[in-house]
Amino acid sequence: MHETDMTQALILTVEDWWRSQPQQPQIQAIHLTVGQFTCVEPMGLQFAFEVQSRQTVLAGAQLVIHETPLIAFCHGCDHEYRPEMGLQYACPQCQAPMEEIRSGRELKINHIEYTQSGDRD
Repeated sequence: MHETDMTQALILTVEDWWRSQPQQPQIQAIHLTVGQFTCVEPMGLQFAFEVQSRQTVLAGAQLVIHETPLIAFCHGCDHEYRPEMGLQYACPQCQAPMEEIRSGRELKINHIEYTQSGDRD
């Protein structure tokens, strides 16, 4: 389960950022973009985050995952399409192999929601 390793890297990255802040803020949520073609299972990532963040500065923070679909482009017939994950990656119009991926490989932190110690809800 590579979600466990990814979650550890995420936690370390956010903790490094948190330590660099002059007034270590209370982290409310981490927003991630996860592409469908990364083969990351969002439910597995959620579970790993909940377990691994318990004794960290992220304890109680929410992990918000925004999935992006796999979108490919066929140069042969100038057609953008959504391949069927694990079933059919060729262009549905001309059957050419998938040449260009335009969306679906993203794996990044979009933003972090936090409050400073003096902020009120």
